[in-house]
Amino acid sequence: MNIGRYISRSARFWPQRPAILFRDRAISYRELDSRSTRLAQALLRLGLQRGDRVAVVSPNRPEIVELECALYKAGLVKVALNARLAPTELADALGNAEPAAILAGPEHRTMVDEAAEAAPGLRHRIAFAPAPGWLDYEALLASASDEPVCVEMRPDELAVLHYTSGSTGKLKAAMQTVGNRMASLRKVTMGRMHAGPGDVLMLCGPITHASGMFMQPMLYQGATLLLLEGFKPAEVLEAIERHRVTMAFFVPAMIHALLAEPSLRSRDLSSLRLVSYGAAPMSPSRIREAWAAFGPVLSQGYGAGETTGGVIALTIEDHARAIEGGRPELLAACGRPVCESDVQVLDEQGRPVSGDAIGEICVRGPDVFAGYWRAEPQTREVLQEDGWLRTGDLARVDEEGYIFIVDRKKEMLVSGGFNVYPSEVESVLAQHPAVYEVCVVGVPDERWGESVKAVVVLREGQQAASGEIMEFCRGRLADFKRPRSIDFVAHLPKNANGKLSRKEVREPYWHGRERRVN
Repeated sequence: MNIGRYISRSARFWPQRPAILFRDRAISYRELDSRSTRLAQALLRLGLQRGDRVAVVSPNRPEIVELECALYKAGLVKVALNARLAPTELADALGNAEPAAILAGPEHRTMVDEAAEAAPGLRHRIAFAPAPGWLDYEALLASASDEPVCVEMRPDELAVLHYTSGSTGKLKAAMQTVGNRMASLRKVTMGRMHAGPGDVLMLCGPITHASGMFMQPMLYQGATLLLLEGFKPAEVLEAIERHRVTMAFFVPAMIHALLAEPSLRSRDLSSLRLVSYGAAPMSPSRIREAWAAFGPVLSQGYGAGETTGGVIALTIEDHARAIEGGRPELLAACGRPVCESDVQVLDEQGRPVSGDAIGEICVRGPDVFAGYWRAEPQTREVLQEDGWLRTGDLARVDEEGYIFIVDRKKEMLVSGGFNVYPSEVESVLAQHPAVYEVCVVGVPDERWGESVKAVVVLREGQQAASGEIMEFCRGRLADFKRPRSIDFVAHLPKNANGKLSRKEVREPYWHGRERRVN
């Protein structure tokens, strides 16, 4: 088994079609196949052997795609590191992964040099632009053989170390096997992101992270990857119009920013047939705004690095049913299981829940990871002996199988003996017209143990008093769930993957206390 052979096959089928668009460059399938083969040969010539780990840290650029293809061909393991990692986090990740080689752009070379002490096994540093003391990427390719290479791998062999912060904020690496990555390819091409030549998928989030899960499935189908170096709302909209983008993947914060971008109404977005969003919840009111702005093209995905991408989807048809067909409550759902994934909501005894009962989303199937790299205790916490992955997400299931996430298991707070799930409160607060972004946390309370606090970012130009917002919740939330206090801030902290860092929001309120619950 070797996923790299599909790149060569696509090069035979569509040699002149663009595989990658970046800035003013267009890289054909033939060129991608040739360059990735040369890179695979170059890495093997440096002495790397099957199963060795190769790290990359860089903003989006075509070389990251070439590297992934090369690593598959050569039987090497990709260690993709988020370009937004802090120096200490980068050092921790390198020390944990112990790669034999690392590739980096000019933005990260100094940071890598400083962090390299944490990884004594790091033998080769390869720069995307010439740099003293580093091997030059283009020179390596120019001197390498173009003889095809395709190392056959077992499905259970390691393919990717996917670093994820999870809900704790602590970086750890999900071990994704060759079989996991093949399962991911199948479910994307069989599911909501079926594509073909002529389709253009825009990726403006880091392709070293969740966005990168779509690269191989798109290349397998002959589609084009449009890579943006970062997310700037006006540039994203301009790129959609200029390149006739048909598919895009955004996190909700990106959609919020696009809806607020003044040029949105003047752009021709008619080429879009799918706007996929995920990685964080989005309020029903904001989903309706996006439906009106982009058209009937929205699809939500739920998944994780531990499931090698999405396992639950709220399809375009589900969105239409919610918005136009009389089931508005579906906009609060993450969807129903897709493709091969066995997804169930189970109680503590491992029994499926129904009705209003709340359980934990559990996943079993060929896309479930092999565990956390060098972290057996953390693996045992989530991966059961019977193959079930416990995601830590609490949910309920309706009679049609739609799954409604209530909250993260570890983020639940207890106020006066009642369980309160922050995301449930946040979904109500997000409906207030002045609220742009909100995070709900439990804070110390002598009477109730914990009380509900909302930390709110207001929309630009909007004003609202705390009493007004608390009153807005009356009738929408049970009394014990309503915020008892509200703080207003200019922005909410995010982790390196762009997700809300609830831990950072909560920390100041519990500073100096031995116990973080009352």
